[in-house]
Amino acid sequence: MSSERDNRPGLGVNPPPDAPPDLPPDLRYAAYARERLAAMSPPADAEAFTLAYHLLQLASLLVTDLETRIHRPRGLTLPGFRLLFKLWLLGPTQPVRLAEISAMSRSAVTNAVNTLERGGLAERRPVPEDGRAVVVALTAEGEAAVRAAFAEQTRREQEWFACLGQAERERLTALLSRILRDRPADL
Repeated sequence: MSSERDNRPGLGVNPPPDAPPDLPPDLRYAAYARERLAAMSPPADAEAFTLAYHLLQLASLLVTDLETRIHRPRGLTLPGFRLLFKLWLLGPTQPVRLAEISAMSRSAVTNAVNTLERGGLAERRPVPEDGRAVVVALTAEGEAAVRAAFAEQTRREQEWFACLGQAERERLTALLSRILRDRPADL
């Protein structure tokens, strides 16, 4: 392969000269795209692109990894596990509240709860003081499933973040929390 850059779309994407030589292809692309965007006039924003790209790439890889290694083999999806986990911590919870704290639509929560119910992991229970309201609760099988999946997921999360020291993890968590707290108002 020539050492010159081939600028045809998708071919010969080389990272900037100062990039480490062992970059995986996705990071090689990110470095290339950042370099290209940095040379463009506004509204191009190489810094915002790079941050968003890395967050999206990390989220995608993490979700895929957790689903394929842990949750799919157990008959779960990551959203299904997240609901089971919330029910495990909170106890019986109204579906509308699950939607609020999960950043999921009510219909997505309803579909996930339906799937969990069919699997015997969760159940809907009437609220005695409100004949129309229901809460979702774990079954005994659901609690056992979430405990087992949680233990395995925790081990995998520790592997993912092992490259960061404790202070770095705390700082990254604080920064991500701030971004989430100050998200665009229309969300």
